[in-house]
Amino acid sequence: VQLQASGGGLVQAGGSLRLSCAASGGFSRLSGMGWYRQPPGKEREMVATTTGADTTNYADSVKGRFTASRDSAKNAVYLQMNSLKPEDTAVYYCVALAVVGGQTRAVWGQGTQVTVSS
Repeated sequence: VQLQASGGGLVQAGGSLRLSCAASGGFSRLSGMGWYRQPPGKEREMVATTTGADTTNYADSVKGRFTASRDSAKNAVYLQMNSLKPEDTAVYYCVALAVVGGQTRAVWGQGTQVTVSS
């Protein structure tokens, strides 16, 4: 199972970016997908997660600014980021809960850099 993320880059504060992540490989289904981020010098933190029931949870710091969405037909998850702030600067990772051989395991993408300048 592999995740391929794209869409990171450099943007000014107040701007927008859209991240995309698609899963491929041998899995029965994806029970959940989401996004985490790791700011410079800090630990990885949850940004947004979606379950199979299309329930989405957001970190308080991004509520009202970020929107996560899934396309189950494409095994993809997206993160629309608006009103970006310098503190949103981080490496963003997509994650999927892949069901393989009856077992569920977490699979991480390679990370994509988002830099917000002030």
